[in-house]
Amino acid sequence: MKQIQFVYQGEKSFAEELRKICRWQRSNLCSTVFFQIFTEVPDREIIGHICDTVARTLPEALYAGCSAFGSILYGDFSGESIVISCTFFEYPTTKLEVLQYPLAAPSLAETAAQVVREVEKRPWVKGVEMLATIRGMSMTALCDGLSALREGVQVFGGGALNNALEAEDTFVFSSAGGCSRNGIVFVLMGGEDLFLETSYITGWKPLGSYLDVTAADGYILKELNHRPAYETYDKYLHIPNDGDFFVNTLEFPFFYHHNGIDIMRAPISSNADGSLVMTSDMDQDVKARIAYGDPWTILDETIEEGNRLMKFTPDCIFVFSCAGRRTFWGDREVGKETESYQAAAPTSGFYTSGEFLRTGKYLNLHNVTQVLAALREGAVREHEPRELALPARDFRGRVSIINRMATFVKTATEELEELNRQLARMAVTDGLTGLYNRTEIQRRITEAVDEEKRDGLWLIMLDLDYFKKINDRFGHKTGDEVLRKTSAVLQDSAGVLPGGAVGRWGGEEFMMLLPSGTGAQVLELAEGIRKRISELKFEDPCAVTASLGAVRARQGERADKVCVRADEALYEAKSGGRNRVVFRES
Repeated sequence: MKQIQFVYQGEKSFAEELRKICRWQRSNLCSTVFFQIFTEVPDREIIGHICDTVARTLPEALYAGCSAFGSILYGDFSGESIVISCTFFEYPTTKLEVLQYPLAAPSLAETAAQVVREVEKRPWVKGVEMLATIRGMSMTALCDGLSALREGVQVFGGGALNNALEAEDTFVFSSAGGCSRNGIVFVLMGGEDLFLETSYITGWKPLGSYLDVTAADGYILKELNHRPAYETYDKYLHIPNDGDFFVNTLEFPFFYHHNGIDIMRAPISSNADGSLVMTSDMDQDVKARIAYGDPWTILDETIEEGNRLMKFTPDCIFVFSCAGRRTFWGDREVGKETESYQAAAPTSGFYTSGEFLRTGKYLNLHNVTQVLAALREGAVREHEPRELALPARDFRGRVSIINRMATFVKTATEELEELNRQLARMAVTDGLTGLYNRTEIQRRITEAVDEEKRDGLWLIMLDLDYFKKINDRFGHKTGDEVLRKTSAVLQDSAGVLPGGAVGRWGGEEFMMLLPSGTGAQVLELAEGIRKRISELKFEDPCAVTASLGAVRARQGERADKVCVRADEALYEAKSGGRNRVVFRES
């Protein structure tokens, strides 16, 4: 496989480039010639002329392309209006075929089903590249339908866009169906000697606290935390609900878990009622967070991916990178996140309105993401091992400020998350002993007993004998030491049986929950706790003993009833002389 890339600079220079391609094709064995054409100029007349010229000069060649928010040429942002890459597939077993369909929301599922049927007819297909006009509609039905493709078929691609981000005029075109404002192109590729490797990177990090998706209707995100979804962007980013909403939010997508992976989803627009129009359906009753870009995290991930691709030894790499990444970096710096791939193989692509990638079974539409597809004909080639390194820290202008702000946000977010973890721990733990507090251990008991409605679950209730006398004679400092050391014994003992938990029930009383264990195991555990407490040593010469009541939950018994029986068993232990265990298996 060989690839050449060039800028369209008018009819004369393009004709000369095609003559070079024809000469190269005649002098080399070549199974298929494939052109990819990406244009920032939404001029169908020019695109039509380019396509007609290709068809006339190389009638057997295939081509596909779309309008774009810029293109990638030899691993860097091109800055040119129209960029063309020509890939020569050299192995006779390699096959390519182009399909094109109209794209409309009501027929997305049928379009997906048609593609699945076409792929099934072609057992040689290993990968499918997609180019689509996705603005203004949800891609969920299409993605769900294409997830039915046979296992192992990789799917990747991007959504067409206009160089004026707010403009709706986007289009796709191909050798299979001409130019279409509402269309989708599929490039089927495969054969026994063609190998593909796909992946994606983000570099964006979640910011702030989690937001609950409390109301959503398909691709309309209505509410976050029971408030109109737009208010999140207004509150945290001061982004107005106007015609520039899409541009202003492009770099701040939602980060959430979907189909087994973490993905980002950006809004297209905001409605008057504060709901947000998304590119795909948003699940209700999930958690999401706003995300922000971190330059060094992005570069770390691209370098790591570049080194991984080195081992694959690709012949060429296609990149589908979100327009939000270009606006994030700016034209001067955006090439930093793709230049490492060029070290592995010729790299081309475009800046998209959304990125398609199949991960496992599921095809997902991503936003603010970079999707990569590496292609190779033949076996992995021998190559000199080498590692790519991060570029020098020479950020300038806007990205320099972003980098410093990202460092600040990262540190502040980590501190906030640690504070939240501490507050969460404080909310469920007893300050003196570190055990669960009464509310939390009671909640766990209720959840284990009432929801499962099963027997085989045990409660052990413990009370320290004559604890008031210890406090009165030796003081509260010694009393606190007794409580802490007793708690350590209980915490250690709770881990003996799987799922054990222990909490401070109140004062010198404790409750242990054991979701499993035989009667013999629980009795041995309770007697062991009693013995260990009686052997504890303290700075003051105080002797400590404990009484315990152990009961087994009955089938269908409520949690409060089990707790009452545990308290009754404990009372029997105390009234029977203390420093003993009362055990009730039924």
